[in-house]
Amino acid sequence: MLKPGIQQSQYSSKTCLFLLHKSFIHGNNGSASLPIWSKPSFIKKHTNIHTGFIRSNIKAVASTATEKSIKVKAVVTVKPTVRGFLSNLGIQRGLDDIKDLLGKTLLLELVSAELDPETGLEKDTIEGYAHKLGRGDDGVKYETIFEVPIDFGEVGAVFVVNEHHREMFLEDIVIDGLPCGPVSVTCRSWVHSKFDSPVKRVFFTNKPYLPSQTPSSLRRLREEELRNLRGNGEGERKHFERIYDYDVYNDIGDPDKSLSLQRPVFGGEEYPYPRRCRTGRPRCEADQLSEKKSSRFYVPRDECFSEIKQLTFSAKTLYSVLKVLVPSLGKTIDEGVGFPYFTAIDSLFTQGVDLDHLVSEENQQGFLEAIMPRLVKSIADKGGAVLHFETPDTMSRDKFFWFRDEEFARQTLAGLNPYSIRLVTEWPLRSELDPEIYGPPESAITTEMIEEEIGGIMSVDQAIKQKKLFILDYHDLLLQFVSKVRQIEGTTLYGSRALFFLNKDGTLRPLAIELTRPPMDGKPQWKQVCRPSWNSTDVWLWRIAKAHVLAHDSGYHQLVSHWLRTHCVTEPYVIATNRQLSAMHPIYALLHPHFRYTIEINALAREALINAGGIIESAFTPGKYSMEICSAAYALQWRFDQQSLPADLISRGMAVEDPNAPHGLKLAIEDYPFANDGLILWDAIKTWVTDYVNHYYPDPRLVESDQELQAWWTEIRTLGHADKKDEPWWPVLNTPKDLINILTTMVWVTSGHHAAVNFGQYVYGGYFPNRPTIARTNMPTEDPSDKEWETFLKKPERALLKCFPSQLQATRIMAVLDILSNHSPDEEYLGEKMEPSWAEDPVIKAAFERFHESLKELERIIDEKNSDSRFKNRNGAGIVPYELLKPFSQPGVTGKGVPYSISI
Repeated sequence: MLKPGIQQSQYSSKTCLFLLHKSFIHGNNGSASLPIWSKPSFIKKHTNIHTGFIRSNIKAVASTATEKSIKVKAVVTVKPTVRGFLSNLGIQRGLDDIKDLLGKTLLLELVSAELDPETGLEKDTIEGYAHKLGRGDDGVKYETIFEVPIDFGEVGAVFVVNEHHREMFLEDIVIDGLPCGPVSVTCRSWVHSKFDSPVKRVFFTNKPYLPSQTPSSLRRLREEELRNLRGNGEGERKHFERIYDYDVYNDIGDPDKSLSLQRPVFGGEEYPYPRRCRTGRPRCEADQLSEKKSSRFYVPRDECFSEIKQLTFSAKTLYSVLKVLVPSLGKTIDEGVGFPYFTAIDSLFTQGVDLDHLVSEENQQGFLEAIMPRLVKSIADKGGAVLHFETPDTMSRDKFFWFRDEEFARQTLAGLNPYSIRLVTEWPLRSELDPEIYGPPESAITTEMIEEEIGGIMSVDQAIKQKKLFILDYHDLLLQFVSKVRQIEGTTLYGSRALFFLNKDGTLRPLAIELTRPPMDGKPQWKQVCRPSWNSTDVWLWRIAKAHVLAHDSGYHQLVSHWLRTHCVTEPYVIATNRQLSAMHPIYALLHPHFRYTIEINALAREALINAGGIIESAFTPGKYSMEICSAAYALQWRFDQQSLPADLISRGMAVEDPNAPHGLKLAIEDYPFANDGLILWDAIKTWVTDYVNHYYPDPRLVESDQELQAWWTEIRTLGHADKKDEPWWPVLNTPKDLINILTTMVWVTSGHHAAVNFGQYVYGGYFPNRPTIARTNMPTEDPSDKEWETFLKKPERALLKCFPSQLQATRIMAVLDILSNHSPDEEYLGEKMEPSWAEDPVIKAAFERFHESLKELERIIDEKNSDSRFKNRNGAGIVPYELLKPFSQPGVTGKGVPYSISI
């Protein structure tokens, strides 16, 4: 996870000198060095990572040389990769074997951290080749001997050149026997072949330095490496490169394949949007504003999935579901056919879907079974395969959970999308849209309706004053797209509102749903309010209205709460961190674990999830206008200063500041599982970040004078979120407190926020009637013919089933949600493992250990609350305990676990 660096496991008051004979690893930027010093060295991350290299550990043992130098043995452990082996079975593999025999696999150069005292210039580097020893328990070993002059000084960096034709993954370099004790260089980075690029890789030692504290001999290298990572903004990026740059989302569509797949450019005045990582691909012939599709999108090499994630789990599995399984379902299930009965839905879990067409494609069938054992299973007596879904925990506990109004309300607080419920503060409700276009702004939900539903307990005014009314409000956001979406065959859309009342026991009760169609097709505005009822006709209208609201909530959750507010807005943070913060920077070391795999998973999303004709467009209500709605939400709703959990809760009226309340906030609903658990996690994160920042910035003036840090924050605002650059709400960055708030927000978004909206997707959406992703038909009461109304009255269940997703849409979405809810075997959970650079500093190590213990305490608290019958929103008959913010988890679909980063 960390970029390369050096770790010293022992310290000495004596000066440590060590010389690398001839290094064996290819460096980028032409310089690198390891520390030789008398004071402790600390492990630090490295910002520079390029495609193509293998992991290496170098263990060295010093031996007596001359009075002017010292000999040091270094052992490098290179982690072998399956892909690297399989991709080089020909002539190049033979040439690499010869290199190993000749002892010229990796070339290392030590760079001194000190200038020559006589000339004031950088000292000459010391080169050395490493030769192959053989395979050890943890990888392939390489060894070299270095003679380090006594006056060489501390080693500050190491240049690495990979002499092989294939890339290598370099783990670390351990040097043993030095006067100061063993020293480790943590690399954890791909090193490209010199035949791909002659540029050397540079790995700095692990000890963090603010820019002003950088050893004089390393300042040029620090700046040069950052320039290399930024690139020049020209040309198409190559797979082995590590260049980070910005671009708009101009690769969602595929107009060269079909003009029906042409999509707007997202990012700019018309469609504001965060920026993505630039690939530099050529433009489409049919649309010069769009980039051509390619077999794989460019991702900076060290942002790519690990081999474990690629070959054994999430990445490969998700890719296979999107590229193989999902398209194959179209050969089995007819487009547009709905479920005739609810028992047909149940059969997805009891019988599955036959994949007979895969029988003749044995390799494909076996491949899918191997990587998707939860989904694809063999049929021994038929010799075929079946797509068989595991029963979600929600359905296992209560088969009719999705049908209950109280569960509909409960999931706004403890379900998959706890980010939309908000307090009603004004009455009557009204639209902010132009009435000339969208019709009268007044809501059809009247005071009389609400007071009737409340049952005379209090008036609406009293309910608002006592903070008893809450709302899911997608009215204005969606109403702007109704006329567009309704042109798509097999779907429909309304603007919607759903009102809830807070009961004495802390649960919510649904009161009313309003659906609105704007004036269109020569017809006036249409509105209807549905309420829970005691007569059969209104009960079924209420159920169908709920299906529409749930489809709206599902779309908003996937496009805004999940994709936009975590994946999408974080990519600019990743890019800016690598472009502006050196690997030597302590803030880089803090953030790096939180950005693992995010650019790669986002690229995969652009390729097969949010792309034209992809999963989102084909199975969610907004269809081809999904990204336009996402852009509108970004323009209207997204603010960095409201992305912290406390600020988010306050902005929705779900909390107010109260210094006497836990976490400094008084919740509008005390039993709000997402907020209850989230605020404990937020406080733990903030405490850890505070300890970390205050350690490296003891003088507040250091923040304002930190040129890299200021450039980082400026670039996030002006380039990464260029369409929002002039907004007045961006936080300033002048003090450690400012920095703590900014960093805590970023860490929360990548960990707690993402976990809360991602890892419960199959638990809550696996049985799709609970969260239908699309509503395919209008309300039975909207301009019905006599025959349509008569059909509804005779078969209301059929009307609900026709509104639900089709068989093809449902099975595709269920397969994708199953994969997205999975934890990879190599998942790294928040606070579980300590980064090497943190372990080297006693202050940071102690702070991290406190952080880890606070997360273990959070697990205990969550278990305790889930078993407490006083908390009705997380405990009760048939209710799934709320565990989405429980920090740790086993691999698989568990409904819990908070990873460091957005990696699925």
